[in-house]
Amino acid sequence: MGHPMEPFMREAMALAEKGRWHAAPNPTVGAVLVHQGAVVARGWHTACGQPHAEVECLRDAARNNVDPAECTLVVTLEPCNHHGKTPPCTQAILEAGIRNVVVGFCDPNPKAAGGADFLRGHGVHVETGILEQECRDQITDFLTWVATPLPYTILKLASTLDGKIATRSGNSRWISGPESRARVHELRRRVGAVIVGGTTFRKDDPQLTCRLDETDGALQQPLAVVITSQLPNVPESFKLLRERPEQTVFWTTDDAAQSRAAEVLRERGCTVMALPSTADTTHGARDIAHGLAWLRSHHGCLYTLCEGGGKLALTMLELGLAQEFQLHMAPKIMADSKAPGLFDGRNPATMEEVLGLRMTATEKSGDDVIITLRRREELCSQD
Repeated sequence: MGHPMEPFMREAMALAEKGRWHAAPNPTVGAVLVHQGAVVARGWHTACGQPHAEVECLRDAARNNVDPAECTLVVTLEPCNHHGKTPPCTQAILEAGIRNVVVGFCDPNPKAAGGADFLRGHGVHVETGILEQECRDQITDFLTWVATPLPYTILKLASTLDGKIATRSGNSRWISGPESRARVHELRRRVGAVIVGGTTFRKDDPQLTCRLDETDGALQQPLAVVITSQLPNVPESFKLLRERPEQTVFWTTDDAAQSRAAEVLRERGCTVMALPSTADTTHGARDIAHGLAWLRSHHGCLYTLCEGGGKLALTMLELGLAQEFQLHMAPKIMADSKAPGLFDGRNPATMEEVLGLRMTATEKSGDDVIITLRRREELCSQD
């Protein structure tokens, strides 16, 4: 049997998702107050600079004439214990008279951590680690920003049931259904850059834009990033270079970055930069992490979306540069051994050598299924 507070933690997690994208660079956090087995107040971190989930929950309690001192606070992330853009949530909890707090995941940010111990030191009973892995997964973006200079990268691929991403002739329109494609455009609306490999750029001639109707003002399109050692010699052949060269970035080799093709691309407004070489020749001898860090430091990209192809996708997973993998699987069977598959480039001798992922969510999208996966990692005990 699970912990009795798990259902309430799951509701807090659902509330936290309401703040997805808007809370960045803060974590998405949800909180509920529980009294006699029922949720009586709710709150979530709505946006960066706005009150945290615990404070919003206390405000909801006041609107509902609920006495927090009679309730248990259930929150997905350890209450903060520092003065930032908002006062510490630990102080608000004490002032509300709350004596029992249940925490999902303890805050890894040294600036904000210590809330659980602070509350315990003031007589509050605090229990941590309820749905710990799930709560940790929910703030993997925040963990990435705190621990690395990188943006949070979502890898998205679409495949048939037998793992094919295109016909043998290269046709991939459309594997997934309209609902799944709309979801991809929503992702493009949220991220700062969309990344593809050179083969995808040359074969698909993608626009890499969000094509959703906007009702609240002009749409800020993401940067288009192409990773390739073969720069195009005829820019007019590609939609990106005809329609939005100023928003197009090429990551390439040292030689290609100094070529005449690079000069032509720069004259059109593109950015062409050489990625530093790396000793790990397994991954094309290019330091993709350097480029990702550049997107964050120079363009403020907190989120990026990688749309393949298969070789780039495998590299991103192997190097741990894609923190989230969304596989859009369509109920179609190609049954062609020569059609390209999701991934290629490994030759494991045993199952112990395969790249392991763990599934964290599944969701129906029209006729498709969207499977969310992450790399296997050890969850350090925070208690």
